[in-house]
Amino acid sequence: MEGWERVGISEDPYFPRGGIRLGCGSKEGSGRWYAIYVRSRHEKVVEAGLRGKGYTAFSPFYRVKRKKADRVAEVDVALFPSYVFCNFDATRRLPILTTPGIVGVVGPGGKPEPVDETEIASIRTLALSGRPVQPWPFFKSGQRVRVQAGPLMGAEGRFLGIKDEYHLIVCISLLQRAVSVVLERDEVAPLFEGDRHAKIVLGS
Repeated sequence: MEGWERVGISEDPYFPRGGIRLGCGSKEGSGRWYAIYVRSRHEKVVEAGLRGKGYTAFSPFYRVKRKKADRVAEVDVALFPSYVFCNFDATRRLPILTTPGIVGVVGPGGKPEPVDETEIASIRTLALSGRPVQPWPFFKSGQRVRVQAGPLMGAEGRFLGIKDEYHLIVCISLLQRAVSVVLERDEVAPLFEGDRHAKIVLGS
C-alpha cells in the first residue's frame, strides 16, 4: 500500500521541513537552468555536491507511506528520479560534470538544452508551497492556466478536473515528465496565446 504526502527535503538548518532546498549558491543568475542526469538514487548526493561548489541546485522529492511486513514506513521518493536541476553557464560546465554521481547534462547530441524558464519557475513554486505534490503522466492537453492566489500564485500549468478535485499539472517538456498538485478552481485564471491575462469562466 502506498500513499503520497507533501513534497519535502532532508533536514537542513536553512530551510523548514515541508519545503524544497533550492540552494544558496552565488552562481545563480550567471546562467540558465539545466536538467542533469545522475546515477540512480544519487539525487541528494549530487545536489549537495553542486551546492558545495556554489551552484544553486535542487531535486524535489515527495514522501510516501509504504506498508512493510510489520509497519507503515515513510519513504522519500524523487519527483524526477535520476535528475537534478541546476543553474549554471553551459560554456563553463566542467565543474558540473566532474561532480560525483553525475552522468551528463540533458540535451540533444550532447549539447546542453536549458529547461523552459516558466516550467522550472512553476516547479519551484509548487515545491515551496507546502502542498502535497505527486508525479503525473506527461501530457499537453487541457486548459492552460496561471494561479492567481494562495501559496501557488504565479505557477502555470494545465488545469484538470478529476471527480471532485481540481489539479494543476506542471510539465517539464525537456524530460517529458509532469507533477500534479490539488487546488481550488477559483485560484486560477486561463491563459491564451497572445493574451496571457485574459479571463473566462471555467466550465462548471
